Amino acid sequence: MKRRDFLKNSALAAAGSLFVPVFMKPFEALALDELSPYKNLVVVQLSGGNDGLNTVIPFGNDIYYQKRKSIAIKPEDVIKLNDMQGLNPNLGALREIYDQGWMTIINDVGYPNPDRSHFRSMDIWQTGSDSNQFLSTGWIGRYLDSNCETCKFPYTAIEVDDSLSLALKGNSKKGIALKDPNTLFRNTNEAFFKQVLNSSKDHLDEDNLGYLYKTMVETSSSANYIQQTSKIYESKATYPNSGFANQLKTVSRFISSGLKTKVYYVSLSGFDTHVNQLQQQGNLFKQYSEGMAAFLNDLKQHDKLNDTLVITFSEFGRRVEQNASNGTDHGTANNLFLFGGRLKKQGIYNNAPNLSDLDNGDLKYQVDFREVYGTILDNWLDVSNQQILTKKFQTLDFI
Repeated sequence: MKRRDFLKNSALAAAGSLFVPVFMKPFEALALDELSPYKNLVVVQLSGGNDGLNTVIPFGNDIYYQKRKSIAIKPEDVIKLNDMQGLNPNLGALREIYDQGWMTIINDVGYPNPDRSHFRSMDIWQTGSDSNQFLSTGWIGRYLDSNCETCKFPYTAIEVDDSLSLALKGNSKKGIALKDPNTLFRNTNEAFFKQVLNSSKDHLDEDNLGYLYKTMVETSSSANYIQQTSKIYESKATYPNSGFANQLKTVSRFISSGLKTKVYYVSLSGFDTHVNQLQQQGNLFKQYSEGMAAFLNDLKQHDKLNDTLVITFSEFGRRVEQNASNGTDHGTANNLFLFGGRLKKQGIYNNAPNLSDLDNGDLKYQVDFREVYGTILDNWLDVSNQQILTKKFQTLDFI
């Protein structure tokens, strides 16, 4: 094996899943005035196409019960929010969050000419594209590419996972994926990693190894920054014992320790409920709601809730009528949740879905999801949504 191939393969093995290009300056170069707190965005992805009608229940509409003979949530079990809609009983941990004014529900969020493929629809949501437009960069990635004031700082976007989603990939900049900062720190401080790093330094004139060396330097410096910054804070809040809650606990640790990050990305999968939906979705809702409630209360205890906005989405909703397997099939528009301490319009943002006016058995969207993104970009991340979304979208009135 040639020396350059050995170095390249060895470095990739050392970095493993942590080999993600990032943009940053060394931790030592950060000035103290750059460590001041600022607004955070947390994106929560519910993968699989969550059924919105069994999430926010239109219990005041008889059509809901006509279309869902065996999987409809009984009116007496619904956590009622008004005379028409209420929460699934497995979302009970969110009731206090809702009553505190920390939650906004937007009904019927979607886009024109919807796609019912998991992969394609998720790409549309992650890139912010039209349904007939194919983009190779994500909406958060293009935000990183922009000349926003804070995008020059390290770790502007972190996904708490082993791999990076398309949403966080830009043309020139990307976020970074990691599950545990201590593991990243240990891996990049092993003798073998440092040996490969030093060996690669002698081959900066070779394209592949020059790029590899730069990436390894950035990864090592990033690992030191995250570990040194986040170790000063340890949450004393009690979180549920679930993978999803652990992701949120990690995000809370990063936010509360003052990590220089603008966007965090977490996910919960399993929402493709074609069969026996009630139990599967109910179990996921308990994980989601209990983890989210612990996370928001943790932020509140540390005076970080007003600086944090959380958006929860899924790639599509489900069909209005249940299928023959006590489940639901791929649909279109869906509800979307927002959480935070500075919501302008708390509670239910717009009208309940119209179940008597459907598009071939599916809900018609009222709100384009890019209007939600556009509002976040303009009013929370302080960058023009037209620059990021390729065309101007009107903003909403929730922050």
